[in-house]
Amino acid sequence: MKRKNMNNPPLIIIMGPTACGKSSLAMKLADRIPAEILSTDSMQVYQRMNIGTAKPSDKAREKVKHHMIDILDIRDRIDIYFYVEKAKAAIKDILSKKKIPVLAGGSGLYIKSILYGLDPLPSDPELRLQLVNRYTDKNEELREQVKKTDILAYRKFKDNPRKLLRALEVFNITGKSITLQQEQWNKQELKFNVNSYNIQIDRKTLFKNITLRTEQMLRKGWIDETERLVKNGLLETPTARQAIGYFIIAEYLNGRITYEQMEARIISSTKKYARRQETWFRHQHPETVNLSQGTDYLKKIINDFEKSSELSNSE
Repeated sequence: MKRKNMNNPPLIIIMGPTACGKSSLAMKLADRIPAEILSTDSMQVYQRMNIGTAKPSDKAREKVKHHMIDILDIRDRIDIYFYVEKAKAAIKDILSKKKIPVLAGGSGLYIKSILYGLDPLPSDPELRLQLVNRYTDKNEELREQVKKTDILAYRKFKDNPRKLLRALEVFNITGKSITLQQEQWNKQELKFNVNSYNIQIDRKTLFKNITLRTEQMLRKGWIDETERLVKNGLLETPTARQAIGYFIIAEYLNGRITYEQMEARIISSTKKYARRQETWFRHQHPETVNLSQGTDYLKKIINDFEKSSELSNSE
């Protein structure tokens, strides 16, 4: 990993699993330095999806300007290319005002694509459709095919059919392993001067946070929010419907599961997502400083920022 030398003060990146306190830390930081916050949550871009995506409150957004929130209708598709271009424009806008962009959120691929550029791996929609049609409900056959063509990808993704399909697509286009090509992406140069942090807390505490937050979100009106969104076509949308929890609540609203089953399934799904986030942030961000539990996160970030700013000003 190479770091770009730039005269601009560093972007501050706060990443970590859901419910670890990223948004709260970003707000505390904005109280101490001239900052604006850029959400790196792929679902907070959608209007009216407020409780279920844990958006910052109206009060917080009045106090500190937030970017990449409420920019799309639920019927719009979000893709990484659109997101990165919008995020880069927001960063440029924040810097032009002599403020510090604080990027906070848990969508790992989106964060990495802002910092290092877009994943260079090719795609072919027609080939992808052929592979989907060929291997739908044939996971074992898919595993065997990837095992024959790309043993590295098989070992890494053997329990993830979606990623196995992507590996097969890339191999058919390039004749090379997706894992080797991803390693080349990992060696790309940072596009920005950054101070990047990964919040790490123990699983027991994290899972307790997830349970408590889910209970609070349901009490605050997540079910009513979901009912309104479903009536407006949420379950037929291209990407908004993928947000955790909404489909499960829709099952409850349709009488297919009990309240207790709904709550348990949301908590379980969120815990699984948190584990995937932990794995991503542990392996995909060599520029990142890990903030372990017990660290004074705010003090550490501010001290690093002051040192980096002094260094930038002296260059």
